[in-house]
Amino acid sequence: MQTCSQCHALSPDSAKSCEQCHADLSQFSTTAMALKRIRENPRIAYVRIAVNHDCCPACRQAEGAYTKENVLVLPVEGCSHPLGCRCYYQPVLGDLFP
Repeated sequence: MQTCSQCHALSPDSAKSCEQCHADLSQFSTTAMALKRIRENPRIAYVRIAVNHDCCPACRQAEGAYTKENVLVLPVEGCSHPLGCRCYYQPVLGDLFP
């Protein structure tokens, strides 16, 4: 399930827009907003896609660290978990101290 950052409604992974407020989920889902903040932070070098222990094969394959430019967009396409994609982004710092 995707969560809209505008109205906080839940929509299926396959939805392109929020079922309640019709916001574009490619820009306004909570995961899209998190990725935007990560990309804007110069201290973050990589983005890790973290998965749950009982994830589907598609999500397991997506697990790992990516450059900010090449990270996969969540939800993972082809996710087959009954609850939908539950992957999330984790920032990986490049420099710990300025």
